[in-house]
Amino acid sequence: MATNNIVWHDTSVTKEERRTKNNYQSYVLWFTGLSGSGKSTLANALARYFFEADIQTYVLDGDNIRHGLNKDLGFTDEDRKENIRRIGEVSKLFVDSGQIVLTAFISPFREDRQQVKDILSDNEFFEVYVKCSLDECEVRDPKGLYKKARNNEIKHFTGIDSPYEEPVNPAIIVDTETQTVEESIKQIVEFLVNKGLIKELS
Repeated sequence: MATNNIVWHDTSVTKEERRTKNNYQSYVLWFTGLSGSGKSTLANALARYFFEADIQTYVLDGDNIRHGLNKDLGFTDEDRKENIRRIGEVSKLFVDSGQIVLTAFISPFREDRQQVKDILSDNEFFEVYVKCSLDECEVRDPKGLYKKARNNEIKHFTGIDSPYEEPVNPAIIVDTETQTVEESIKQIVEFLVNKGLIKELS
């Protein structure tokens, strides 16, 4: 039950101090797109790329989070909203710790993605639209979920009987139907360098 008897306790090490020591900014790269579009693949490939460059990141993946933190949630619209709300708060903690957060969630509703952006400061939330047509995602169907959804074995499946609201003005659009993983990673890194969020990597 909510209570008013809670007071925020300031930490002894600030976000700005962590960033200065790390020599790079901390923020969220929010990968959104249909199931099978390549969100997790890109987030993990980018995490490996950054790891080799001594840049600290952490991947928050939709399926993995539902094994623990959000295992009590289903896939109704209300549960999806709560899923994203919790991830937004966790992401904010990682940003405060000085890390780059790579989130891979369908996150189908614009309002929910905007709410995450709103709890972060300026230049701490960058929406990455992993663009891929429903037809192509169904062909890929890496987890067999589209087939189950078409057979009515799964309800509230995004793109089939639950909507996906495409980003209106994402920071980055990567088209995984036409681009390789390497091309997509290069595009994202170039964006971050141009924004001054990381230094150019060799």
